[in-house]
Amino acid sequence: MISKNKIKFINSLKLKKNRDINNLFIIEGTKIYFELINQKKYKLIDAYCTDTWVKKNNTNTDYNLVTDNELKKISNQKNPEGILAIVEKTEPKIDKHKILNSFSIVLDDIQDPGNLGTIIRTADWFGIENIFCSLNSVDVFNPKVIQATKGSIFRVNVFYVDLFEFLKEYNKKIKFYAAFLDGENIYKTKFDKKGILIFGNESKGISKKVSEFKIDKIKIPNFSNKKEKAESLNISISTAIFLSEILNN
Repeated sequence: MISKNKIKFINSLKLKKNRDINNLFIIEGTKIYFELINQKKYKLIDAYCTDTWVKKNNTNTDYNLVTDNELKKISNQKNPEGILAIVEKTEPKIDKHKILNSFSIVLDDIQDPGNLGTIIRTADWFGIENIFCSLNSVDVFNPKVIQATKGSIFRVNVFYVDLFEFLKEYNKKIKFYAAFLDGENIYKTKFDKKGILIFGNESKGISKKVSEFKIDKIKIPNFSNKKEKAESLNISISTAIFLSEILNN
């Protein structure tokens, strides 16, 4: 049984302002729940699961038993998997040595939750530990972002910074790379073993302020021979292609 006040509180965490006030966020699903249990970065506060889920899964953590109907009242999904948990937010620390000796991703005003979640998952796959987002980017603790990470949120650090000041600090120390339609062919580019990979807003691209820095412009060529072709690639797809080429150099 779950109280009306608790249902109201959990649903309030679907809004960024309430996540910030309470320093909490929501996760859902069996895989991501066990990813949470097996890591030390974030602290589990409460878990809510159905009797059916409990019988199918072994968990040594405390939980609150709820009905399917009660779970639907707090879930962000149309078809909940049977488990929802409240987690305490953690502020990661910036490791300047790591930034200067590896590749990091910078996202300039990215807005789509699915894109950010997929980029985090992609970064995890390619071993990228740090992502730096502009202050106006979508919140990493948005339920849709968390869901799209498929658990990679627990292994990738996401920071929100003043991008101009952040890039200013590393300008001339390591190379900046970014996707541009008029850039050098990515398949003919020799990348360094360290650097910062910048991606802009889904519709506006990289902001004027960020583009003032010296950036190596790189493009992913369009191989279609058709008269009418796609204008651009999805940002998360572009990220995957860039990381694959960078790490294959």
